[in-house]
Amino acid sequence: MQPPLGHRYWLCASSAGGSRYSKGLTLSDQISIILLQYLCLLFSLSVHEGAHAAMANYWGDPTAKLMGRMTLNPVKHADIMGTVILPLFAMITGWRFMFGWAKPVPYNPRNLTDRKKGPVFIALAGPCSNLLIIFVAVAVLRALALLPESDTVNLFMRTFFFLVMINSILMIFNLIPIPPLDGHHVLEYFLPYEMKKKFQQIGPYSIFILFFLVFYLRILQVPMNFILKLTLLLAFYGTPVWGERLLSILGG
Repeated sequence: MQPPLGHRYWLCASSAGGSRYSKGLTLSDQISIILLQYLCLLFSLSVHEGAHAAMANYWGDPTAKLMGRMTLNPVKHADIMGTVILPLFAMITGWRFMFGWAKPVPYNPRNLTDRKKGPVFIALAGPCSNLLIIFVAVAVLRALALLPESDTVNLFMRTFFFLVMINSILMIFNLIPIPPLDGHHVLEYFLPYEMKKKFQQIGPYSIFILFFLVFYLRILQVPMNFILKLTLLLAFYGTPVWGERLLSILGG
């Protein structure tokens, strides 16, 4: 038996570039921004899924590695509908949220050197990889903010800001402790066996629960606002970019 791990579903805020960047831009500029966002999404998704596969291999199970999933090649992780059609449709139409999925990363728990702790570390590998990208992106943004202004510099700043937005959403969303997201593997580690069995029964209804939590209760809004404000402070405060130029680069 090889149960899938990793986020079967993912959510991202297309408003990172979305409709607000389209104001006053030419069609070619809008297309460029959509492509830039999508490339950032594919990279982040590939790192997330590749991290799951690498951690599973570290804990003794080479299943994902043998299937070619321990890679940054997005083709290996992409699902045509969930990774290509739906995200591009959301970006092109300017819909605020983007919902989709990637191929789940398989692993065989029987191969793990520690069947109890192994799944937890494998699950956390994905969100932790997103957090690492955020740290690197903030550091690069800080360095770019100290450079003389140019179109090239502004393009790179927008790119790394997209990376912060996308990886923040991927990290927070996947830490929600509901199947099949990464967070539920972490929660299961602390649950008694009987409670764990009952918890797994909500799996068929998880998509509806997630939609309710994310779109109705908006549980991601507070942590996302906190991360983005902290990002802006760490990356730009005290630099020449802070202020009007920052608004023009990132779209207000």
